Amino acid sequence: MDAIFPPKLTRGDVVRVVAPARSRAMVTEHDHTAIIESRFAELGLTLSYGRHVDERDAFDSSSIASRVADLHEAFADPSVAAIMTVIGGYNCNELLPYLDWELIRANPKILCGYSDITALQNAILARTGLVTYSGPHWSTFGMRDHFEPTLRWFTEIMFGSDPITLSPAAHWSDDLWFLDQDKRDLFPNEGWWPLQPGTAEGRIVGGNLCTLSLLQGTAYMPSLDGAILIVEDDLESPPVTFARNLTSLLQLPDAAGVRGLAIGRFQRASRMTRSLLEHIVAIQPALAGLPVLANIDVGHTDPLATFPVGGQAELTVADGEASLTLRRH
Repeated sequence: MDAIFPPKLTRGDVVRVVAPARSRAMVTEHDHTAIIESRFAELGLTLSYGRHVDERDAFDSSSIASRVADLHEAFADPSVAAIMTVIGGYNCNELLPYLDWELIRANPKILCGYSDITALQNAILARTGLVTYSGPHWSTFGMRDHFEPTLRWFTEIMFGSDPITLSPAAHWSDDLWFLDQDKRDLFPNEGWWPLQPGTAEGRIVGGNLCTLSLLQGTAYMPSLDGAILIVEDDLESPPVTFARNLTSLLQLPDAAGVRGLAIGRFQRASRMTRSLLEHIVAIQPALAGLPVLANIDVGHTDPLATFPVGGQAELTVADGEASLTLRRH
């Protein structure tokens, strides 16, 4: 299936905010809406909100019907240029049997979020060919300080057409910034971890690894043939869990066609180390001879790079050096 790239953003565009996982009502218990809306205004973008974003049930989410309705309305509305998710969660995959894939294919527009939104993004790729974007949520834009690299990466890929070559951020954080914006912990970034040498180019498949794994065996799993995998996981995935999920993904029949792997930075609570990750990668037969790069600015730490799910990537790892280039078209 040929890739469909949505039009890039321009000043004056409308961005619709939807909650396909957890509710905005949960997020606004620590309300940074003023910061969020000012950031989008500085980009020349107007925010609108789905009708059901503040519904909240016992799972801090809303009904399947409400979430599907907001997604369908966002894709169908010709005034909407892009769709941002409120936050992640655990239940995005509940929506997949009810989505109108033809509606989505016929109305290609930017969809951005990460974590649990991985299920929605990769299902859209599998069923429609539409390229979506793994990147900050609407709620992420409420980070008052140290947000500049995340905003720069988001802006470059959403407004521009040129290839983007990522480079490691100088510092990173893994704190609950939304609880206390005045207390932030920054760590110096030791840089990327080149784990295996090689050069590869291919279509990007990935996002949150444990969420992507939920799609295995369903009609919503994109092909791994010819793929550059970009995966990450959060503090709920210690090394043994990450290893079993990666093993499972790479045992899919079409994983023989994987061309390379990039792995996002792990949260400190996961207790992943470089040596453990080197072992996890080294025992994967599907990765033999392929470039593998880790500790990139993708995942549940900050800053957070935006990358196109279904777009093209070039990955080079050689002599302790590495480069990762994202192609928006």
